[in-house]
Amino acid sequence: MTSPETVREPVRILLCDDHAVVRAGLLALLGSAPGIEVVGEAGNGEEAVATAAKLRPDVVLMDLQLGSGIDGIEATRRLTRLRPTPHVLVLTTYDTDADITRAIEAGATGYLLKAERPEELFAAIHAAAQGRSALSAPVAHRVLARMRSPRPTLTDRERDILGQLARGLGNREIARALFISEATVKTHLGRIYDKLGVDTRAGAVAVAKEQRLLP
Repeated sequence: MTSPETVREPVRILLCDDHAVVRAGLLALLGSAPGIEVVGEAGNGEEAVATAAKLRPDVVLMDLQLGSGIDGIEATRRLTRLRPTPHVLVLTTYDTDADITRAIEAGATGYLLKAERPEELFAAIHAAAQGRSALSAPVAHRVLARMRSPRPTLTDRERDILGQLARGLGNREIARALFISEATVKTHLGRIYDKLGVDTRAGAVAVAKEQRLLP
């Protein structure tokens, strides 16, 4: 006979994903999971925050890209201000360093990829409900790799150019602002990309913000 102490209430879940088909799939999947109950769903960040405030779920399963309105990062940030505070478990296809860092800094308890096996998702939900971190293996690997690797060292000029990039300036505008040639700007950009491990201007700015490299 089961003792009262071993009986646990199911983990109450709120789903947030802007794709109705994805939500339907998750509803079907989680409906078969022991100890998990889906109490609501939302198609955007604002709806997730409002619904969580009403339903008070234990865990919000949050996608990052949510179409129009606020994204999953901002929704996570707002959810962590609610009282009682739900645990946010990110479930996404994106595993870039910038996305992972921003989600964790916003207050996410865990970060899972949609390619995970159902058993891993179920375990992560139960872990998140208890306030324990849950990371997909590839995500954990990236986090550890970033912690082990030193921050890139940029020259003063490279920092200046990054600052102009963050303002949205093009090469010609940067050259004028810093009184250098466009060719010099391109040379510095190539070095910046190499040091930051990116290949786009947006990527350079994202990593620079994430690692606090901007002047």
